[in-house]
Amino acid sequence: MKRIALFLVLILCFFTSAFAQSGAIKTANDLYVKGNFAEAAKQYEKILSTEGVAPELYYNLGNSYFKSNELGLSILNYERALRLAPGFDDARFNLEMAQLKVVDNIVQTPTFFLGRWITNFIKLMTSNGWLIMSVIAFIFCLIAVFWFVLGSTRYVRKMAFYFGTILFGVSLLTFVFAGVRNDQMKKHNYAIIMTGVVTIKGSPDKSGTDLFQLHEGTKVSLKSTLGNWVEIKLGNGSIGWVEKDNIVKI
Repeated sequence: MKRIALFLVLILCFFTSAFAQSGAIKTANDLYVKGNFAEAAKQYEKILSTEGVAPELYYNLGNSYFKSNELGLSILNYERALRLAPGFDDARFNLEMAQLKVVDNIVQTPTFFLGRWITNFIKLMTSNGWLIMSVIAFIFCLIAVFWFVLGSTRYVRKMAFYFGTILFGVSLLTFVFAGVRNDQMKKHNYAIIMTGVVTIKGSPDKSGTDLFQLHEGTKVSLKSTLGNWVEIKLGNGSIGWVEKDNIVKI
């Protein structure tokens, strides 16, 4: 009896939490529709901090900040949405629109097209998505092995062998992709400049040589940290130091 009562309490808590979250999202959405973008952003931030993350929430938050002319925060949240859901086309489109407003036009250092293509291809799905595909391919591989062993004719066994070999290769490759994608998520060392304009230094101190300036919304990669300073790298290969307060990690 106690177990049943505990189960019912857990179910009640689950539905209560789900109802509260949906109500909070509706409130945030209503604020956005009414044009109260700053308050909508606060509501989405609250939901993310108390209920957990989701690409749609980051997307809505990015829209709210974009409408509030908070360029850095809008780009940050579109990037976070795409980290969780690489195939989120609306977030990608809005990110590209926001990036058009960024003052800095960083020309990316060209990379070998094959490596760039493979990297972008792996980012099409999450690590869980690649892992599920790997498991499905392996299951069909086992079915092919079954037909190879029990096939009634040579033709059936031959086709089963070919398909089994291909499916095993697909399973192995997608499993590797899952590992690479998981590593990308864990070692995601990118940040967005949040200050209107910041001077990048040649060394980690205020008296260091001024190298160049960056503006709000620029995306940088993080190389190392020393006290309150972070060494950053741009897409064109430029390297320098900036104070932590001027950036937010994606």
